[in-house]
Amino acid sequence: MKLVVVSAGLSVPSSTRLLADRLAAAVADRTPVDIEVIELRDLAVEIAHQFTSGFPGKALAAAQDAVTGADGLIVVTPVFSASYSGLFKSFFDVLDKDALTGKPVLIAATGGTARHSLVLDHALRPLFSYLRAVAVPTGVYAASEDWGAEGLPERIERAAQELAALMPKTEHRKEPGVVPFAEQLAALRAS
Repeated sequence: MKLVVVSAGLSVPSSTRLLADRLAAAVADRTPVDIEVIELRDLAVEIAHQFTSGFPGKALAAAQDAVTGADGLIVVTPVFSASYSGLFKSFFDVLDKDALTGKPVLIAATGGTARHSLVLDHALRPLFSYLRAVAVPTGVYAASEDWGAEGLPERIERAAQELAALMPKTEHRKEPGVVPFAEQLAALRAS
């Protein structure tokens, strides 16, 4: 299974990326996954160019394909002005409108104060609902004072469990000798 992590942190090191890595590790502890991390700061120029040209650059197209092909997503943004970052929103604005339909998503955010924790329910959940993704019930917010404190590890574990439970457990395989109905129809149309 493929787990894609979208991190919108701007600095190096980044608390946003740290939270993303902890969430991904917690999911990997529960189910076997191949993890791919997308750092949006590396794609900022290509995202802006897609808005003006209508076409993604090579790295952005690869990131979009990764997100579209993922079995599950972890998305983490820093909080700016009580909402997700503009870079974070811009990335999801340039995705195909159906790319996240039915896809399980763990939403998370970081910020300097606990007062911004409502960003999960007032900004992130509505965005991913609009994109027809399936956001897990537990979102994870980490304020500066949460690092090393009680509560954050438990929220990470609970959210990871919820995402792992929503990700497909087996790949769909054709039974030997069974031709799917869509292929049978296509063969009839061709003859």
